[in-house]
Amino acid sequence: MKNIAIFASGSGTNAENIINHFKSGNLAKVVIVLSENKNAYVLERAKKYGISAFYFPVEDLRNGKILDLLKEYCVEYIVLAGFLKLFPESIIEEFPNRIINIHPALLPKFGGKGMYGNRVHQAVIEAGEKESGITIHNVNPNYDDGDVIFQAKCLVMKDDTPETLAQRVHSLEYKYYPEVIESLLR
Repeated sequence: MKNIAIFASGSGTNAENIINHFKSGNLAKVVIVLSENKNAYVLERAKKYGISAFYFPVEDLRNGKILDLLKEYCVEYIVLAGFLKLFPESIIEEFPNRIINIHPALLPKFGGKGMYGNRVHQAVIEAGEKESGITIHNVNPNYDDGDVIFQAKCLVMKDDTPETLAQRVHSLEYKYYPEVIESLLR
């Protein structure tokens, strides 16, 4: 059984979906959830499932404390689910091709620093795109720049708002992110 760590900065709906996907199998389990946002609801979601959940100051990503914690929990794979900070090279080197992220657009478009949540959907709509979707990618030291693992698309409707587009994109996230994680772990 492989141990997964989830990093998230917000409410944690994707994290909860991943937790539920793996909770009854024998391939992997989520053993720890971490957030740099002490008010992130994802921490409460994790506790509800009996999973260790920690808030950490951002500097702990770089000073080795988070890497030590990941080792303490025997983490083999890291999943980012709405985590908004860059990962330092020290952690990326420790987990080569074993840190993945999901982005709510079709990269390389609409990625990079500050491109998250409804900001992404607004940019997609304003650009007149006909499609949007999700990108699951490896993490490297730059925002949304790692090798693409998987993409899924949905249409952008002419009357879409960021909120309505977000609903369709979220449904893709919930369907495909756990499946792609599972395929990578096999």
